Amino acid sequence: QVQLVESGGGSVQAGGSLRLSCAASGTFFRINDMAWYRQAPGKQRELVASITSRGNTNYADSVKGRFTISRDNAKNTVYLQMISLKAEDTAIYYCHAAYLGSDWRPGDYWGQGTQVTVSS
Repeated sequence: QVQLVESGGGSVQAGGSLRLSCAASGTFFRINDMAWYRQAPGKQRELVASITSRGNTNYADSVKGRFTISRDNAKNTVYLQMISLKAEDTAIYYCHAAYLGSDWRPGDYWGQGTQVTVSS
């Protein structure tokens, strides 16, 4: 069983910055890939950024150069630093983690989501 606890969402004006955090806890052998997704009203959930356990990253074109994903493997925590925020970044941001359970079975889990609102 894995739990993901997100924090750091909020409201900010366009051009501002926010930092999201997502900490994994529970019973597992290892956290593998971690990622941030977002879902805006009326739209499908989309990948924002992902990071492997070795630190390899991938970004959606819409956030390249503005968002940075990072992780602290010792804390099983992933971060999303967001700068130069735009109104179109407004969405609920979800953390996702792929893990290897203590029974050696793979699994994945979603966080509860954190709201990011950018006003223009």
